[in-house]
Amino acid sequence: MAGRRTRGVANGGGLRAELYKGRTTSYVILACIVAACGGLIYGYEIGISGKARFSSIYREFPSSYHRCYAIHAGHDCSNGAQRPTTLTSSFYLAGIAASLLASHVTKIYGRRLSILCGGLCSLVGAVLSGAAQNLAMIILGRIMHGIGHGFGNQAVPLYLSEMAPAKIRGALNIMFQLAITIGILWANLINYGSLQIPDWGWRLSFGLAGVPAILMTMGGFFLPETPNSLIERGRYEEARRLLTKVRGTEEVDAEYEDIKEASELAVANPFKAIFQRKNRPQLVMATMIPFFQQFTGINATIFYVPVLFQKLGFGTDASLYTAVITGAVNVMATLVAITFVDKWGRRALFLEAGVQMFVTQVAIGLILAIITPLTKSSAVIVLIVICIYVSSFAWSYGPLGWLIPSEIFTLETRSVAQGINVAVNFLFTFVSAQAFPAMLCHMTYGIFLFFAAWVLAMSLFIYFFLPETKSVPIEKMTSVWRRHWYWKRFIPDEDPPALPSYRQDRKDPTLSNNLKFQE
Repeated sequence: MAGRRTRGVANGGGLRAELYKGRTTSYVILACIVAACGGLIYGYEIGISGKARFSSIYREFPSSYHRCYAIHAGHDCSNGAQRPTTLTSSFYLAGIAASLLASHVTKIYGRRLSILCGGLCSLVGAVLSGAAQNLAMIILGRIMHGIGHGFGNQAVPLYLSEMAPAKIRGALNIMFQLAITIGILWANLINYGSLQIPDWGWRLSFGLAGVPAILMTMGGFFLPETPNSLIERGRYEEARRLLTKVRGTEEVDAEYEDIKEASELAVANPFKAIFQRKNRPQLVMATMIPFFQQFTGINATIFYVPVLFQKLGFGTDASLYTAVITGAVNVMATLVAITFVDKWGRRALFLEAGVQMFVTQVAIGLILAIITPLTKSSAVIVLIVICIYVSSFAWSYGPLGWLIPSEIFTLETRSVAQGINVAVNFLFTFVSAQAFPAMLCHMTYGIFLFFAAWVLAMSLFIYFFLPETKSVPIEKMTSVWRRHWYWKRFIPDEDPPALPSYRQDRKDPTLSNNLKFQE
């Protein structure tokens, strides 16, 4: 009977969810804010890794130039497009490997240790890069940065989804993306300022990456572990005490039992389990969503913005205006996602943004096709349309690319799945960063129509294949796939579970959730 009860409640979805008690405590909010600071370091890395920055490095170490590809200046393609560099590839390849390694560490030793490892590795990377005496030190620093981001990006979204109450899980998880956007804006502004210091400005840019790395490391020291991870590792009493604290109530029996029963279903080899047929729907989402995230065309679009500012006559200040305007739009639109993701749902944000991104990409492509060369007035119009496009990405594929994979998997495969999600994200971020500038040079306006077609395809995918996960307890997600018109064929049918009998604690009639199973 106990076996049937465990299997049914953990996978059946909903037998205890309506019995969850608690409130959104200041403790859980503070813990999620501290953990989300891990996004600052990733955003800073995205913003700091510009072409001008790497060009400054090669000028300081000219003897190493022949061992790497050059990064050519200019956006008009007359000097060639950006080519792969050792500095770029070392970061992403290290991140891919580290994210898969982190999945083991996160499962066996907890989410908190992976966050700590991510912060420490990023801090070492910042020191090595900022104090480098040769190109080899910089490459080693980039590798350490990649390892740090692999650990951090794998553990932080997982931590946020497990700590947050189901009703606001989306908002708390998206704080990670908010931190990324703030990090990007901060890095772009520092990049612009450090470019005014031609001799050692690049050292300042790389060295200041140590600031968010320190914040992430401190978070790793002081954050509590998630109840899910504690139960997964057999620390039951500690998990119950923590769950009581983060939910602000003693009535945590229902949620505690769900997490415990999900843990009892776990297998010894999660890498093998994740490729089982029953996990096929979630695995598809964990690979396709980060793939789609890069094929929205966000990199190519942002890459084109400085061209518009130069057309408007801003000259060398174009990069500053690019950073301020697109960065501010990115931050503000992410706040929109935080506000509405748990009200409207994940699908609504995806689908609305799909329409908005499709229309804006087509509009940009048509304007560039019809008006050649751009006039100042047409450049202003394109800039406005791009800002509308960036806003739609910032409240959809930007944050939801981290949220969805971190909340849809069962406890037994969650750590491995998030590692795969991060690895796919890093892989296609690297591919897009290298390929899209060359595509823009050769396809010109056609690249925006190319991405519009991809946006249409991914919107259809979301419409037909992504179920809504809003407010569903994280250990109840299997029920979402079992009800889906297509994915239900992959979820094994089970006999209807025997509903447990509950009785109210007679000593305190108000404790209606103080559940006890009758044998």
